[in-house]
Amino acid sequence: MSSNVISEKTPAQPDDRAVPVNYEYSRTFPELLSRLDLSIVLSTYQAGRVVSIGVNRGELRVGFAHFEQAMGLTRTPTGLTVGSRQAIWNLPAYRDIAPQLKPEGEYDIAFLNRSCHWTGPLMVHDLAFCDQRLWVVNTLFNCLATIEGDWSFMPQWKPPFISTLTSGDRCHLNGLAIREDGSTPAYVTALGETDTENGWRENKVNGGCLMEVPSGKVLLRGLSMPHSPRLYRGNLYFLDSGYGRLNRYDPVQNRAEVIAELPGFTRGLECWGDHAFVGLSRIRETAIFGGLPLQDRHDSLRCGLGVVNLSTQEVVGSFWFNSGVEEVFAVIVLPGYRNPILIGPDTDLDATQTTWIVPALLP
Repeated sequence: MSSNVISEKTPAQPDDRAVPVNYEYSRTFPELLSRLDLSIVLSTYQAGRVVSIGVNRGELRVGFAHFEQAMGLTRTPTGLTVGSRQAIWNLPAYRDIAPQLKPEGEYDIAFLNRSCHWTGPLMVHDLAFCDQRLWVVNTLFNCLATIEGDWSFMPQWKPPFISTLTSGDRCHLNGLAIREDGSTPAYVTALGETDTENGWRENKVNGGCLMEVPSGKVLLRGLSMPHSPRLYRGNLYFLDSGYGRLNRYDPVQNRAEVIAELPGFTRGLECWGDHAFVGLSRIRETAIFGGLPLQDRHDSLRCGLGVVNLSTQEVVGSFWFNSGVEEVFAVIVLPGYRNPILIGPDTDLDATQTTWIVPALLP
């Protein structure tokens, strides 16, 4: 394994205090990213960071942008969108500016924070750009919603067992799969089929379900805190998080097929090429995560990213945080870009690198 150590300052601490972020990665990992011609972005609400992982001149590059309780991530036609504690942030992509940022010539794409939609706290989970709109899994209100106009959110769909639209996490709706043509939402995951606030917690070990949208039909029950359903190449993948598994739904047998078992609480998934990029978290000893099947492997659990070859079902690459980051929330890939930089609302930049975006100047 190769390793490196980075110190990053967090907005919540005085300037003279730093949180060390220690990470390691498999020797295959940089070569895999280069061969697939992509980079990775992941979020962690515990550390309030969005992490970019890329390669420059054959060496791994890791960057951090700060967002309060960073949650859902998605690509959009113009850049990236980041869900946070009370706002949805828009980061347009700037290809021409990226090479000018220091160190000059290192970055091939820059995502610069320019605006946000203030939602208030929604416990936003998965985000997806679908039907020319931004869709969010609004966990606090147990519904799928869109971000439109001056509304905090626009409710669009709720599970049939949810009686009314009101604040209070009843089923912990969390994951969203859109159709591969980008037309409409197709599937969701939830941690329980309950209609009372926090009712899903009573049976979190095996009360999770996979549902069809818009019918609300439950395809699978008995899942352990499932997350991140994704349609890819005609298959429906999802994470059975309490077991640390990447699963594929078999519609003929109406069952889940285990593709891979990984050393962590699986949450955050994107597929590209023949590979699945799976976010992993350590189990924190709390009322939410205690008692899961993964607890039997508590001492060996990792936080970071596992790469699974979907054809061979083997783990072919890994990136682990050893300190500073305890959980991963969302994972996306950036095809065609080797080394991105993200600048968020709380990102610390050198004073000499303040960035302004302006129209072309008059002659």
